[in-house]
Amino acid sequence: MAATDDPILDAQGVHAWYGSSHVLHGIDIAIGRGETVGLLGRNGMGKSTLIRTLLGHVTQRAGRIRVFGQDLSHASPHEVARRGVAYVPEGRGVFPNLSVRENLLMAAKLPRNGRSAWTYDRVMATFPRLSERVNNLGSQLSGGEQQMLSIGRALMTQPELVILDEATEGLAPLIVAEIWRVIGTIRDSGIAALIVDRNYRKVLEHADRAVVLQKGQLVLEGPAAGLRQSKELASLLGV
Repeated sequence: MAATDDPILDAQGVHAWYGSSHVLHGIDIAIGRGETVGLLGRNGMGKSTLIRTLLGHVTQRAGRIRVFGQDLSHASPHEVARRGVAYVPEGRGVFPNLSVRENLLMAAKLPRNGRSAWTYDRVMATFPRLSERVNNLGSQLSGGEQQMLSIGRALMTQPELVILDEATEGLAPLIVAEIWRVIGTIRDSGIAALIVDRNYRKVLEHADRAVVLQKGQLVLEGPAAGLRQSKELASLLGV
């Protein structure tokens, strides 16, 4: 699906600053309904800043950000979330003093647009490891289990778009494989996604399109299938 076909998210001319540091320089990015987009670039090129800007976490920002056609250029994070955008942060962000069950149920919402709901039971079936630890506190989970919980909690909000920032960072290979399996399930269910991950090959394998940042600017974009063999992409990523 082309991102221009009734996009969920449409951002134009996005700039962002941290204090006097100008990090993002006029980025245009759009994500269509059900589309998976990979966000690539070496460390320090602005990927996480772009995500946090789109979500309203970076307050020093300029440009236009629309979600389902509504102008959220100056919105706070909770306003963006209410429009159907879920965030799986790099730090996982689970509540350490709540159980697995409580972490999930506190995020539960009714399904949107007649789509099959991501219920508590469906999340348990998707993440069997969590089903064995429903009464464990968030602080008692391994890093991989916390990441599963973070993704499950995001799905319980019945999102139209899930943004995943380094969802496999620092995890054991078996857990990484499980996370990618779930990302495939999310894609198959018709939920759009924006994915940041160091394993660019896996990102391109699961994405419809990809965009590449360099020094806070969008320097390359195109269908994921075409970028897999791109020498320009390899040069930009230093691989």
